[in-house]
Order: sequence, then structure tokens, then C-alpha cells
Amino acid sequence: MSISQAHDLVRELPSNANFNAIFENQKAAFESNKFPSLTQRRQHLKALKNLLTDNSDLIITALCKDFGNRCTEETRLSEISNSINNIDYASHKLSTWMRPHKRGTGIWFLPGENQIVPQPRGVVGIIVPWNYPINIAVSGLASAIAAGNRCMVKMSECTPATEKLLRELIASKFSPDHISIEGGEADAAATFSALPFDHLMFTGSTRVGHFVMAAAAKNLTPVTLELGGKSPVIVDEKYPIDEVAKRVLWGKTYNAGQTCIAPDYALLPTGSTENFIVWISRHFRAHFPNGVASNDYTSIINKAHYDRLTALVNDAEADGARIVRLEEPSPEHVKNRKFPLTLVINPSPGSRVMKEEIFGPVLPVLETKSVNDAINFVNARARPLALYLFSNSNRLQDEVLKSTHAGGVTINDVLMQYLQAAQPFGGIGSSGFGSYHGKEGFLTFSHMKPVFKQRGIGRFTGVKLLYPPYGNIGRRLISLMGG
Repeated sequence: MSISQAHDLVRELPSNANFNAIFENQKAAFESNKFPSLTQRRQHLKALKNLLTDNSDLIITALCKDFGNRCTEETRLSEISNSINNIDYASHKLSTWMRPHKRGTGIWFLPGENQIVPQPRGVVGIIVPWNYPINIAVSGLASAIAAGNRCMVKMSECTPATEKLLRELIASKFSPDHISIEGGEADAAATFSALPFDHLMFTGSTRVGHFVMAAAAKNLTPVTLELGGKSPVIVDEKYPIDEVAKRVLWGKTYNAGQTCIAPDYALLPTGSTENFIVWISRHFRAHFPNGVASNDYTSIINKAHYDRLTALVNDAEADGARIVRLEEPSPEHVKNRKFPLTLVINPSPGSRVMKEEIFGPVLPVLETKSVNDAINFVNARARPLALYLFSNSNRLQDEVLKSTHAGGVTINDVLMQYLQAAQPFGGIGSSGFGSYHGKEGFLTFSHMKPVFKQRGIGRFTGVKLLYPPYGNIGRRLISLMGG
């Protein structure tokens, strides 16, 4: 089917498709092929990859339309390149992942043998947020179809152009009973979550994650939740503050900070705040010579989120925090939803900016007397999705890694943990649980079936000594086994 034909097909579909009918079709299709071959799975992954490589310009245009302005290079890196890397890695490793793996067998059960056999779960659901819609949809699909599943993907109502394009692209290569892309308003996510999936993956806010998990629980559907939280930056006093400023600036302005693993607040050594402000201001001007008007500076997704960020800053200022705007906002900024990077110095612990996930280019900055104090500050709060440490001390690196919990960690940089195709990605505690990407993504969407294989009929097996009626030999064997 061509993309133009797929466009005609999906144009006929209602905006809020019949999720139940699609689910039942996929379930029936899975029953007809419960274990796709290695060749089939690699063909599916190749088709998914080709959709990205052949339509990159369309993807860039759709995302720019949804955001108002989306930096082209950020789309190329995050949405296209990273997705392709995840697909390529899964395809390369798939033969090893699919292979049954032997496990040790207790001496009492020899000559039987144990093995773990990966088996597709069936029909899986993937709920995708608006901030990286192509990447999260495609990376989730890469893990799910590598594991041999059928997939339903629910896109965000905030990215209608991207949803429409991805639906057309997927329909041009995959039948609806294999992969379907669905839309609908926010309330459609509740209906979607209530389907009896064999696995459900949700990426989004912690608040919505509670509702998704509650809906899935009614069907005992296992879930993977990739949520958010407040990801801290811990800085060792011996680490160059200018380098901290440069790397944190990149992480906080990338996609205008609309990233679940963006640095949420920075814990600087005592007395370093003013130096940090000087350096981050210099780097901001170097990275964005035309300021936020630059096409390299992404817009906030919609007015509601822009107003929310404004309210966070105003609330912190009213509560006594010092506000440092790296560029003064203008009516043009407001019109185009360009929110300049804003530092919030010494905010009150009770202010909204220190309690809510920011999800934008607003950075609270606080000082701590030592790395140990910073660790205590982090540990007094919910476990974050990411943690960033700037230190060249192996001792301090080890101390922070062992003393804190986070979904993932990058040392001496930011965001890098997400871009590693071989590494799992996921949260811990209120930032989520379960993983996708890499081998862990394959495991998430597979049932790792334990199998015990006994010797053939007519050959001796000691297990028969455990059958009743129990004689002296049987009792003695059970005693030797520790019973």
C-alpha cells in the first residue's frame, strides 16, 4: 500500500477509533501466528526503520507544525537518529535474545534440564506523550515487535499533525491487525488503558500514571510506567563551573526543557551561584546568538503549558526567590510561545517550582555545603527519573551512585543515558518502573517462560523415586534433599 492510499484509508477512520474492535482483530491475528520467526521480526524492524529514513522531512515538518517551532536538528537527533539506533541494535541482537537459554538443574533432578524460552506476550498497548512522539512510539514499537507482539499505539491529542503522519506511514507498511496508530482526546486514553492488553507501556506524568495503572489493574494487565519527577544536578566543588553551566544549559534548553529527563534543579557548591549565572549567560548567548527567536530554540507545545511555566516563575518570585531571565520576554515571544531560559535562585522548598515537575526552560538553583548535603537533599524527595553528577572524583562518583536512587544516571554530562541503545531506560519509585530500549525492552515485552525437560520414556530418571507409595529409598532421598 502506498502512503497516498494509506492517507485515504485513515482519512475514513473516525477520530476516536473503535479500540475494542481493533484490539480483537489484533488478538485474532496473534492467535494465527503466536511466534513470528527471526526473519519476520527483522523484516518488521527494517520496515519500521525505512519509514523514518524515507520520510524524515515529513516528520520534521509535522513536529514543527505541532510545536509552532521545533528545532530541526533536535528532531533529527532525538526523533529519527535515536529511534533508528534502537531499531538497529534490536535487529542486530535479536537472534541471541530469541534463543532459549539454559539454566542450571539441581542435582536431584538430573538428567533433566532447565531452560528459559522467550515468548511473545500477545497484544500490547503503548501510550505516547507529546514531547517526543515519534521517538517514544517507534522505540516502544521496536522493543515490542522485536519480541514478536501486535501493537496498538495511542498518540497524544497535543500532536495531531504528527499522529496523522505516523498513522499514514505505519498503515503504508503494516496491516492494522499488526500495528495501529490511534488518536483521540485525553479521555480516550482512559478507554485505551482499560483494554485487556497483554502488556501496557505508558510514558507521561506521574499523576496520569496513577490512573493508567488503576485502569490496567482491573484486567491484571502488567504495566511499564515511564514517568517523570524532579531530576537533580549535583556539582562537586572541584568541577569547573563553566563546564557545568555549558552542559546544563544544553540539557535545559534542548526541546525547550520539555524532556522527562531534563535537569530539573541544580545543587551548586556554596558560593558558586554568581559564577554559574555569569557562565550560563555567556553560553546562552553563544548557543543562541539571536536569542530565543532562533529556529534552534523550540517553542513550548501550547499556550496552556506556556502559561503554566509563567505561573511557576511568578509563584517562586512571590515566595521570595530571585529570578534571572537570560532574555527578557517580549510580546513576540509570547505569541510564538518562546519561553527564555529562566533561573530561579534559592526558591522556597514549598514553592511550586520545587514541588512540581517543571517540563520547560526554568531552572531552580540552590547551594549546598557539600556533596553529602546534596545527597541528603535528593534523598529527602521522591526518587527521580534521572540524576546528574559533575565530579571527576571516583570516590564521590561511587558515593553518589550507592547513596541515591534514580531511574538512570549520567556523570559529567546530561541526557546521555537516554541515547544509549544498549542501555535500558525507565524509572524507579514515583518516576516509574519497568524498562524499554536494549535487551531489557525485549524482556519487557516477552514472557520468559521457564521450561523443565525430562528424559524420554523408557530411560531412568531419579524423580520416579519420589512417587508414592514412599519406601525407604524415597524417604531417604527426600531427607537428602533437605526435606
